[in-house]
Order: sequence, then structure tokens, then C-alpha cells
Amino acid sequence: MSFRMPININDVRYLTVTDLLKEVGVTRQTLWRWRQEGKVPTGHRYRNRQVVFSPEEVEAISEYANRIEPIIGDGTTG
Repeated sequence: MSFRMPININDVRYLTVTDLLKEVGVTRQTLWRWRQEGKVPTGHRYRNRQVVFSPEEVEAISEYANRIEPIIGDGTTG
């Protein structure tokens, strides 16, 4: 995977899915699942059906990826 230049549209820097995954540190499958479940922004289709994300969407996805959740119950297994 190579890091590409961001796509600039109307002076807004959009990231491709590949670049977003590198920046946020999640897998493609995880991002797609979160999108399907409505947990993160879905992004936008650009020209050749490439999915791109605005800076605000990247921030929202990053915040979701790095959230801290409480442990339910006593935190033990079994």
C-alpha cells in the first residue's frame, strides 16, 4: 500500500479509503462494517466511483476508532 496524495476538490483535502485506513489504523473490513452499521460517516463517491472522506469525516472516524468504552459487568470472562 502506498500513500497517495490527497484529492483536493474545491480547496478541500479529501482522503481515499487507502489513505484513511493508514491514518486511522483500522482494516478495510472494519471500516466497511462501521459504515454499514451507521457508526461512522460513509464518505462520498468521486469520479471513478472512488470513495473519499472529508477532513470532518476523517476526524469522526478517527474519534470512533480511538474511543474508550466502559467494561460491562466485572470485566472477567467465564
